[in-house]
Amino acid sequence: MMKLIDWLTPKRLKFGIVVVPMILAAIYYPFVAADRYVSSATVTVRQASQDASANLPGMAMLLGGINPPSREDTLYLQRYVHSLDMLNRLDARLNLRAHYESEKLDPFYRLYSGASQEWFLEYYRSRVEVLFDDLSSLLTVRVQGFDPEYAQRVAEAIIEESELFVNAFSHRIAQEQMSFAEQELQRAAERLQAAKAEVIAFQNRHKLLDPQAQAEASAVLIAELQATLARQEAELRSLLSYLQEDAHQVQALKGRIAATKAQLEAERRRSTVGSNSERLNELAAKFRDLSLQARFAEDAYKLALSAVENARIDATRKIKSLVVIESPAKPEIAEYPRRIYNLATLFIVCCLLYGVTRLVIATIRDHQD
Repeated sequence: MMKLIDWLTPKRLKFGIVVVPMILAAIYYPFVAADRYVSSATVTVRQASQDASANLPGMAMLLGGINPPSREDTLYLQRYVHSLDMLNRLDARLNLRAHYESEKLDPFYRLYSGASQEWFLEYYRSRVEVLFDDLSSLLTVRVQGFDPEYAQRVAEAIIEESELFVNAFSHRIAQEQMSFAEQELQRAAERLQAAKAEVIAFQNRHKLLDPQAQAEASAVLIAELQATLARQEAELRSLLSYLQEDAHQVQALKGRIAATKAQLEAERRRSTVGSNSERLNELAAKFRDLSLQARFAEDAYKLALSAVENARIDATRKIKSLVVIESPAKPEIAEYPRRIYNLATLFIVCCLLYGVTRLVIATIRDHQD
């Protein structure tokens, strides 16, 4: 151990830690490192206006899931750009693998032939940066390529594929919402038909078109009979004031009074006293409940029909759009590698490593002494 420490003189340390790495870097960056051009684009996902849906009552209940925030859609797009599906589409369109395998000199940034799908995907993710801005919900795509025109073509292809993804994603949601609305419409139609059938069966069973109107008419008739009976009784008292009980006018009036009372009692029994199947007040209450259910089913059917029409419109239009803030441009100079910056950084790191190593060796020697 001490022989190794004694052998590591400051001159040898400087040569091994500083000089050799700097010589290798000075050879690699100017002569071996491949130029990498960067074409960037900035996009976001915009949500189409839903004013038409908002004007329809209850639309939020049936179509509430059709309006996700654009920030979430942009995050979905970020994951899609780095997905294997996107890589396969780009490779099929632009032969991506062949381009990244074309660089033969640079051992660090080339793609080796025969690389597996997983390794190719990792390499693709390291060459295509996808940066998301939390404040503005903007997505920046930076594509690295060994050729400026090719980097621009890849960036443009990513934008086109992203737009197809956004359209397919939004239309798939709209189709699902339309299927849901159509199912609700079918159920609403069935409930409406059942409610109408119950109303018709009730009318046929009791042979009444509208028991409530019949009950109201019966109440009016009872009131008229009561008024007639009161007038007849008043008239009878008036006749008895100057005629005998057996007078013809008195007997005739008593007969009319008896007939009026009999009719009044019959109407009262029909309304409240008869069997359950003949009581107009109970029939009117049951008919009112059935009518309310039928009207409610009709309102639900109208709502479901409006929801289906709105969902059908959404399924045929662009609900979400990919807005390109900055189009991909053809780079004129290679952004990578940053030769001077990397050489300066390497030199500083080597100097720091050299100083730390000298300090460790000096500490060991002091403890040995």
